[in-house]
Amino acid sequence: MEGRWCVSVQIPLDYVCVKSGVLCPRCQGLIDSGAVDEREVPIMKALIELEESEGMQILKKATYYKAYFVDNDMVIIVMDLGVGTSVPVFSRYAREIEQKLREKLGMKVKIIPKASDVRGLATHLLYPARVLGVNTLWLPDGSIEYVVRITRRDERRLGKAKEVYERILTEILGKRTHIRSGY
Repeated sequence: MEGRWCVSVQIPLDYVCVKSGVLCPRCQGLIDSGAVDEREVPIMKALIELEESEGMQILKKATYYKAYFVDNDMVIIVMDLGVGTSVPVFSRYAREIEQKLREKLGMKVKIIPKASDVRGLATHLLYPARVLGVNTLWLPDGSIEYVVRITRRDERRLGKAKEVYERILTEILGKRTHIRSGY
């Protein structure tokens, strides 16, 4: 079953467990092992409710992957909406879902698609700021860091949020990430 009903948002936990709030041994095992954060359950439940009660058809073909929590007032949700990964198109569909989730969860919400590369992830996270490129730094101790380059104008536009985005990218990528202005 794995939470995958043919007409519902796909989630890593069982649909019935999330809806009822009572987790079966498999779902509880995923939470205990750390594969799913306990704070993700209300997000999955809110997505199911949006699809059922609000009639958000886009969620029928969506797949939820993971949520990353920033402080106590923001959550970054990685999910596929089934509309491709073009930044303007994805953002247009995600904006309505973000607004509804913001109301239900009482925190800021940003939805980004699952990306296989650093540049794709940074592009979606920092949108509308333009990502000029990503540099990979190999340090003498054998560790790797990323430097995401954006324009000076966009860096000013990000302001203090730049540090928050650096923390988010660092957590999602598992490697220290910096955002620097280029040209």
